[in-house]
Amino acid sequence: MASLDIQGVQKSFGATRVLHGIDLAIADGEMIVVVGASGCGKSTLLRIVAGLETPSAGKVLIEGRDVTPLEPADRDIAMVFQTYALYPHMSVFDNMAYGLKIRGLPKAEIAARVQEAADLLSIGQLLQRKPRQLSGGQRQRVAMGRAIVRHPKLFLFDEPLSNLDAKLRVQMRAEIRRLQKRLKVTSLFVTHDQVEAMTLGDRLVVMHEGRAAQVGTPMEVWSRPADTYVASFIGSPAMNLLPATLAEGGAAARLAGGALWRFADGPRAGGEGMAVTLGIRPEHMLPDGAEGLALSVELAEPMGSETVLHGILPDGTALTARVPGVLAAERVTLAPDLAALHVFDAASGRRIDPA
Repeated sequence: MASLDIQGVQKSFGATRVLHGIDLAIADGEMIVVVGASGCGKSTLLRIVAGLETPSAGKVLIEGRDVTPLEPADRDIAMVFQTYALYPHMSVFDNMAYGLKIRGLPKAEIAARVQEAADLLSIGQLLQRKPRQLSGGQRQRVAMGRAIVRHPKLFLFDEPLSNLDAKLRVQMRAEIRRLQKRLKVTSLFVTHDQVEAMTLGDRLVVMHEGRAAQVGTPMEVWSRPADTYVASFIGSPAMNLLPATLAEGGAAARLAGGALWRFADGPRAGGEGMAVTLGIRPEHMLPDGAEGLALSVELAEPMGSETVLHGILPDGTALTARVPGVLAAERVTLAPDLAALHVFDAASGRRIDPA
């Protein structure tokens, strides 16, 4: 196992700054997931750790050793790619053994390592097949096996599940997490899929425009998003963000349509009438037959045990709700769970906690 420290890493391509100074300390055996939309800099960060890109500033340390000037082959890392990167003319065994042969390991040790990894991944029966004879999930297992046999200090995953269908993605997600916990190898996993991020990571790094918008456990990021970007990115369906102003000395907020929502966890600092953004997740908008917001339903998505409603409030604001059971209605009254309300500064987007 090994620790990974990313210290003040910046990257520019010409005049374009892609990374604006990333600091991240990853402990031995920890699985960190870097998540963000396309173009946020997450893959560039991974390539810098791998040695495939050189940072414009900053350092990468593995086990306290500065590896920034080293070639990828000298960093003792293994990388699993989105495209599998298997040699089509080689058998599964030879694909997994290739890196070990290059390093000059004895044949007996190579065979033992390959067999051990194959048994771990349940692909022992596939060792003599060629990649073209394998399914997508089997190819991904071979790619992971090729990384495992090297006994690296660090695993790097570059969106390895993107080419799989939905069912296989769920299966391989569990497979990767199970293996990582069993092998206890420090891992950095890059994805644009927030569901993958929430289920795989010990901690998440939510990237936005080349910066780490928030670093925390999945539940910390989900329950206390640092800003409106994180709030809208993490969670499916996305959190509702509603314009409002502070009222009652910061103890409540008034929505654009006039509704008054009182904060269950205490008042917020700020002047009367200060512009804020209220965040409420769809699952925290509850059906209320008497009081609440009248939602004109434009689309209802029945999911079996629940229904996702997309609609418009009387003031023209869009809102999404996730309600229990099957609900088919053109109009529904909803009230927020005020204990689950989030408050953000409308100008900066940053979270505002109770005073």
